[in-house]
Amino acid sequence: MKKLIDSYDREVNYIRVSVTERCNFRCQYCMPEKPFSWVPKENLLSFEDMFEFMKVCIDEGINKIRITGGEPLLREDLDKFIKMIYDYEPTIDLAMTTNAYLLKGAAQKLKDAGLKRINVSIDTLIPEVAEKIAQKDVLKNVLDGVDEALRVGLKVKVNMVPMKGMNDNEILDVLEYCKARGMTVRFIEYMENVHASVDIKGMKSDELLALISERYSYKDEGLENQSPSHYYSTEDGYRFGIIEPYKDDFCSTCNRIRITAEGDLIPCLYFDEAMSIREAIRKGDIKTAAAVLKEVVRTKPEKNRWSEEDGESSSRAFYETGG
Repeated sequence: MKKLIDSYDREVNYIRVSVTERCNFRCQYCMPEKPFSWVPKENLLSFEDMFEFMKVCIDEGINKIRITGGEPLLREDLDKFIKMIYDYEPTIDLAMTTNAYLLKGAAQKLKDAGLKRINVSIDTLIPEVAEKIAQKDVLKNVLDGVDEALRVGLKVKVNMVPMKGMNDNEILDVLEYCKARGMTVRFIEYMENVHASVDIKGMKSDELLALISERYSYKDEGLENQSPSHYYSTEDGYRFGIIEPYKDDFCSTCNRIRITAEGDLIPCLYFDEAMSIREAIRKGDIKTAAAVLKEVVRTKPEKNRWSEEDGESSSRAFYETGG
């Protein structure tokens, strides 16, 4: 069995595949000012071309693929792409990150195609707050989508970005909502980026835990394998996580690379550096595409740039790389 090993002796077995940078939300912490626009179709990898590269990745040692965006459900025939991957390697861990707005009508097709799990952002349970965050009336569709995903048998995790003065009074409510449905919630510390609203003030893990401790006692379970989440469990066994991108250990076991819808292979979420596989794949040059994959893994940085003293950061938006 082949393995992809970076220069820091980390095994890279996970690729996040952005199938579109388009999104039907304009969330305050991601892309609040971005006008609605479309990348020319000829710039995007077709699903057939993307699948050819997925085969390369799987053959070289990738065993986990997450479909992302933008909002991946805006890309037509997404279930067919998922089925291509599943039919090639049924044991692959196939997951998707979605805002769930279009999920109700797609959940069954996605499950039938081979999708196993989804991650959904639920930052609030109050319709007016959801509209303020996403700049669109979205909450009913999102919650209906989550219910349908659970009904068809998809595993669901929930992500929440707590923001002071916006949704910080709902942390326990969102935890309870997830707990009642058997879904893990992960609270994500707000990640500074140049595309977000300047007014956002995030919450750190100690603030979150202090608030949760008002209702629950919990024990620290630490980091889980190569997950970026620090997990905790309450007395009744419910597990929740906190993602802390500014902690030194956040990158120590990172096993991920990313590819954009245009074919740029990226070693780290917060790096501008990338190498393209688009031309090689379109020419059927599998050998060159595999060489690019190995070089991107080899040059994967030791850690992200959030904690660097000079404040260096990437200009690439999260909606291009799937967060």
